[in-house]
Amino acid sequence: EFYEGQVGTMIEELSGRLGEKIYIKKFSRLEVGSWNMSRILLKLSGESFANIDTNFGIQPETIERIASEITEANKKGIEIGVVVGGGNFFRGVQDSAKNMAQANADYMGMLATVINAVALKDALDKNGTQTRVQSAITMTAVAEPYIRLRAIRHLEKGRVVIFAAGTGNPYFTTDTAASLRAAEIEATLMLKSTRVNGVFDKDPEKDKNAKKFDEISYKEVVSSKLKVMDLTAITLCEENKMPIRVFDGTTKGNIYKALTGESLGTLIK
Repeated sequence: EFYEGQVGTMIEELSGRLGEKIYIKKFSRLEVGSWNMSRILLKLSGESFANIDTNFGIQPETIERIASEITEANKKGIEIGVVVGGGNFFRGVQDSAKNMAQANADYMGMLATVINAVALKDALDKNGTQTRVQSAITMTAVAEPYIRLRAIRHLEKGRVVIFAAGTGNPYFTTDTAASLRAAEIEATLMLKSTRVNGVFDKDPEKDKNAKKFDEISYKEVVSSKLKVMDLTAITLCEENKMPIRVFDGTTKGNIYKALTGESLGTLIK
């Protein structure tokens, strides 16, 4: 980029002192319709990474596809934060955890999210995308501790930030963690990737006549007991006026489309 006036003079002076030319990378904000898509929080469930047949572990081709779509959106200048779940390894409400103390089961689930976060970071690194993992549970060998202002600074520098370990507290879901992080980093929109294309009045995987909503309010989601997100997560988004777009993230290209502002699935506001 070429700069004139005072800014240009400062860059020239600094360049002279360093003895080398300085290049400034400029990111633009992407405006789509009425949405400012400059900073987005993407929520990915653990099952998003799993083997389709076993619904367990990490499928290399799947995580590479997700990483590629995030990378392409990041190149458009969109600041992207990602919250990952851990259900492809362990979930606190599974039968395997039924005889465990709830807090212990939840902590195990948090550790599962860290595995997914590191795996996603590896896939993004291979694409040349600068990425940072921040964990709500301190484990400095694999992730930075979660610090709000540091996360925002990373985003401003064009890095993808992956938030792991949920909120760091038991009894809270990763959906609640996503709602919290979206508010903290001042995202303009929260995207929730699921296996179905939006919010329906019934389970579309069980009832073919289920009706899809293009747009729905927070209160309607709660009053109709639609199983989109838990009550705490929905309430947090409502209080912070954080719109949520629920879409099918398993279809190739949909994550990129959602990140760049296409009206997929259902908008909750």
